[in-house]
Amino acid sequence: MNNQTYTIPVRYRKMENLHIVFWLLKDISWCMLWQPLGIAMIFPTLIIAVIITIRNRQYMSELCHNIAIVVWITANSYWMVSEFLEFDALPVYNDITYKYLAVIPFSIGILTLAWYYLLWKPTHKNVGETM
Repeated sequence: MNNQTYTIPVRYRKMENLHIVFWLLKDISWCMLWQPLGIAMIFPTLIIAVIITIRNRQYMSELCHNIAIVVWITANSYWMVSEFLEFDALPVYNDITYKYLAVIPFSIGILTLAWYYLLWKPTHKNVGETM
């Protein structure tokens, strides 16, 4: 068993913690129907998620999980905006409404993690990873 330690610099950890605050503010705003704050919180939440992804790209496990988070926030934000602007229930095709288009980025996240766990990780057992 490899006993390497993965550490996160304090300045990165502070950014990750602030990211959680923005994410919670976005989702609370969605829940409370505070449209301006909810829409405004998309930007810092998504920007910090992208920065975290770029900073941790040297570890495939971190990269894949952070890509999944970025697309999750994207899907979640799209869904919130579709409800705020009241186009979520409009039909795109037959019974498929605009809200259901959020499944596209959600699926990209699932496919990214499936690729990591099912294909990459089993074939890279000797690579130092965080997971």
